[in-house]
Order: sequence, then C-alpha cells, then structure tokens
Amino acid sequence: MMKAPVLVILAAGMGSRYGGLKQIDPVDPQGHKILDFSLFDAKRAGFKKAIFIIKKENEQVFRECVGDPISKFMEVAYVFQDLNDVPEGFQIPEERVKPWGTAHAVYSCRETVKEPFAVINADDYYGVEAFRLLYDFLTTTQDDDKYRYAMVGYRLGNTLTEHGSVARGCCVTNQGYLVDIAERTNIIKTESGAAYSEDGGETYTEISPDTPVSMNMWAFTPSIIKELGVALDDFFANKVKDNPLKAECYLPIEVGNLLKKDKATVQVMTSSDKWFGVTYKEDKPMVESSIRALKENGTYPEELWK
Repeated sequence: MMKAPVLVILAAGMGSRYGGLKQIDPVDPQGHKILDFSLFDAKRAGFKKAIFIIKKENEQVFRECVGDPISKFMEVAYVFQDLNDVPEGFQIPEERVKPWGTAHAVYSCRETVKEPFAVINADDYYGVEAFRLLYDFLTTTQDDDKYRYAMVGYRLGNTLTEHGSVARGCCVTNQGYLVDIAERTNIIKTESGAAYSEDGGETYTEISPDTPVSMNMWAFTPSIIKELGVALDDFFANKVKDNPLKAECYLPIEVGNLLKKDKATVQVMTSSDKWFGVTYKEDKPMVESSIRALKENGTYPEELWK
C-alpha cells in the first residue's frame, strides 16, 4: 500500500534580493503570507503533512509566524539546512554564508522523508490546480524500472519581474515529458520577450517567453534523496573550488542529470493557474493585487483557516 505523500517546503533561502525574510511577509490585510495560500491549496488537494526546510537561526520566528498556526490543520515538521552539513573532510570556505542550494536542501530531509513527496518554494504562488496535479500523481505512480517523477511547468514569460533578474530551470520537453533542463540564474524581461546572461550581465542571449520553466514544484519518490547524496559528494569534491563562496547544487540540474543517465522520467504537467512570487520588494504590490482578485472571484475566503 502506498504511503500518503507529504509536502516539503524550501524556506531556507536568505532572501538577499528581497532584503529580508520574505517567507513571512504578509500579502493581504488578514496577515496571510504567500505560503499560507500554498498550504491551504495543498491541504484541500489532500496533503496532510508539511515539512519546512529552514535555517536554524530562523526557527523561532518561522514557528511563530507559519508553523504554529498551521499545525492546527496539518501535521508539521522541521528540517534544518545547515552550512556545516558537508561530507567528512570537506573544508568549508572562509566567509561562506550562502546555503549550498536546493539539491542540498532536499537532501537535508534524508532522515525525515520516507514517503512520496512534493517540493515547493515558500515564496511562490502556484495555484489550486497545481497541487491537485501533484497529489494525484504521487498517489497513483511508483518507481519501476526507472524513477518516476513529475513537475508542474509554467510559461517563462509569466514568471518574470519588471524589477530585476530571476533564476529559472528552463525545460525542453517531448510529448509531455522532460528531456533536458538548464538552470539559468540571470534571466531578464526584455521588450522582445526575455533574455539570459551567463557572464554576469556582460552579454545576453534571447530566449522565448513561451519556454516552459520549473518553479521548483516537483513530485518525487524517496529515491531522489539517495541520488542527491551521490550528486552532492561530487559537488563538494569537484565543483565548489571553482566558486567557493557562491557555488550551489541545484535540484533541477541534478534531475536533468538523472534524465541523461536514463535513470528517471519526469512527467511535465501544466497548470492553467498563473504563477506569481516576490523576488524583489517591488514585486509585492502585484502579489497583493493578485491575491485580492483571487479572493474576489471566490478562489479563497477572506480568512483561510477559519
């Protein structure tokens, strides 16, 4: 019998571009955070447990603002993404403060997550349908001769901001399945659509705004955690030295590597809901107006948890 899936929330990011702990910043007069809407949608899709990946130093404020209120409606657990959680013998570079990336964050759950699970970012709004798609996949699909994963994809042009660059996992698909994924860490909105840079903004390459992108909304079996452990061993042994203060191990890249090795398939599901998020403080008014519109059309009640 399949185990009930759980929801894993990536909430350990520093929010450097935003200028604060954006995961707990309210986006409506009732004090709800973007994460509250994701948790509300996840619960009505069927998820009964939420696991928050956070930094230890944010535990108290995160518990008070997010975990404790939601614990009345869903089971809650915490995992800490720790800069010191590295292979034995690895020397952490001096002055390194940045977390090791989303693959490392998910690997931090290795002692906690033993069941199928969905992964989301804490500061992205995904929409009602996306959570239903993930829950249905996780409750009907198992690994067989390959790992069977899924993701919800969004149109790149609908995920850009007017206020700076964003990082996105840009996808190549074929007949509804992921073929390849490239992590672009500097994508900007342009008059003609979008462009990305790989040299710190010196030059830009155009990219179609219709490109499907990953917003770190995944469905995994526990097999991914073992594979991330292998990937991280290589990352710490061979890749950190090239960029010791900022190198990160990205979840989309490691999923892509499993595809290249023919060890996994990733079904790409698309949601009709519009994504939005707060990368920069200037994005907040747009998010607030979007939430207001969703309440007005009946998608959400004024008070989510009453």
